[in-house]
Amino acid sequence: MADDEGIPVAGLARRVPDLGALELLLAVARLGSLGRAARELGITQPAASSRIRSMERQLGVALVDRSPRGSRLTDAGALVTDWAQRIVEAAEAFDAGAQALRGRRDSRLRVAASMTIAEYLLPGWLVALRAQRPDTAVSLLAGNSAAVAGRLLADEADLGFVEGLTVPTGLDAAVVAHDRLIVVTAPGHPWARRRAPLSAGELASTPLILREEGSGTRQVLQTALGGLARPLLELSSTTAVKASAVSGAGPAVLSELAVGEELSARRLVSVPVEGVRLDRALRAVWRTGHRPTGPGRDLLGLTRG
Repeated sequence: MADDEGIPVAGLARRVPDLGALELLLAVARLGSLGRAARELGITQPAASSRIRSMERQLGVALVDRSPRGSRLTDAGALVTDWAQRIVEAAEAFDAGAQALRGRRDSRLRVAASMTIAEYLLPGWLVALRAQRPDTAVSLLAGNSAAVAGRLLADEADLGFVEGLTVPTGLDAAVVAHDRLIVVTAPGHPWARRRAPLSAGELASTPLILREEGSGTRQVLQTALGGLARPLLELSSTTAVKASAVSGAGPAVLSELAVGEELSARRLVSVPVEGVRLDRALRAVWRTGHRPTGPGRDLLGLTRG
């Protein structure tokens, strides 16, 4: 015997009527009419009759006597109804427990994000999520892209966001935004007065203020240039890199998202570069086979809006 999807059914699933049939039998017992029971359950009377006949064949006994005056349970039907009541009550308890589990799962969301996304994109997304799910407590762990991958793989986060060129092993991903890296310096730096764009070779051979190893920004830059000079400074956050560049310590390469205010205020100057593309995709990531559900699914949807 097989179910509606063609999957073989054995054991109790073959011998015991399904929950819908038992609920129908209970409704017939309570209302005294197959037609009224069908209407209460939102099915047609022929469908209800067919379900009762199927249950009778399955059990091998008559359950309902039908007459112009209504439907009456047989003695066997009354006994089966008592058993059905206990099964339905157990199913209701099961459903209540499952809802409680979903509620507990949906009461929190652990997000891990690389620095640029955490500082410049996630705040807006989380405000929107709060409007949708005011009872969900969100924790945010910010770090570089390698750290985000590690937290997801260790089941310390439900959803992550990274900036690198590739999807870390063991994770699935979806692109949620695009970004561009730009070279910036303080207005007093010689590059700020250049008339010609920097070449890729000049940028690669110049000591820069860089993020640490494992950063998505650094990975994109290093891959695009084929290598980098020894860093002038190596710092662990976008904010620290930006502050050092503003102070005049040296040139830096940062996300366009991160320096809009400083460029508008002329605290930093953008330096054109030719011969190299510094575009990148920003991705949501999660453990392979564990696509986000509940509040994680909702947050993922908001990033695409």
